[in-house]
Amino acid sequence: MSDPTLKPAMFARLVYLDQCLTWRGQVNRKDLIERFGISSPQAAIDFREYLERVSEPKPRYDTVRKCYLADRNHNGLPFTYEAGSPDVLVRSPGSDDFSMLPTPVRQSPPFVMRQLYQAIEQQMKIEIDYVSMSTGLRQNQWIAPANFASDGERLHVRAWSFHHQEWRDYLPVRVSPESSFSIAVIDQEHPRDADWEEIVEVRLRPLDGLSDEQKAAVRLEYGFTDDLLKFQIRRSLEFYIDRRWGLNRPGTRLERC
Repeated sequence: MSDPTLKPAMFARLVYLDQCLTWRGQVNRKDLIERFGISSPQAAIDFREYLERVSEPKPRYDTVRKCYLADRNHNGLPFTYEAGSPDVLVRSPGSDDFSMLPTPVRQSPPFVMRQLYQAIEQQMKIEIDYVSMSTGLRQNQWIAPANFASDGERLHVRAWSFHHQEWRDYLPVRVSPESSFSIAVIDQEHPRDADWEEIVEVRLRPLDGLSDEQKAAVRLEYGFTDDLLKFQIRRSLEFYIDRRWGLNRPGTRLERC
């Protein structure tokens, strides 16, 4: 959640200052300049803005170290934001990009996305050429797109497949931009997408074979607020839980219950 009184660029810089003070306990003007490529006067403005907004106890300036230091009871900004992982620790002064794995860029071609979105809006079926990962073939088919969804890594379009006669998830990046993208009225009724409509609760717990100390560590690592980690999703996305959370891999520390 952002502060509506701030422009997005300044909001991002204030969040960065807050993360530096929260995780590293210190920050200086050079950190801000190098991270965002801004001028020294702009960095000074950002620091003043941050110091006006940050909750008590406010950071203090250390004249010897020439940086702002966070109080041990640092509370940070009064508004919430998606903190994410504390990569400011990895990207500390003197570090390099070899210390952080790159995040995979999962493409969603804008041209293809527009065709699919418009088919959804118009409640039409659309003709696409789609590359199957199971057969390796590029197949021409008609689908009736209904909704977009994300598995946390990739964007999917939920659609009725007239070829397979079932609801399926399609990855827009696997739709060939050379498809005809012809649209037509849906001339045959297809069943409702029960898996999309149904909401299920997923419950995760530390692996049963772990010791009590290990289970406590796992709960802390994954942000458990109770004995179980619970969240609700559409049943059609339940398939992706095992892969996203690593439940089907050796060395997993979580299991479903």
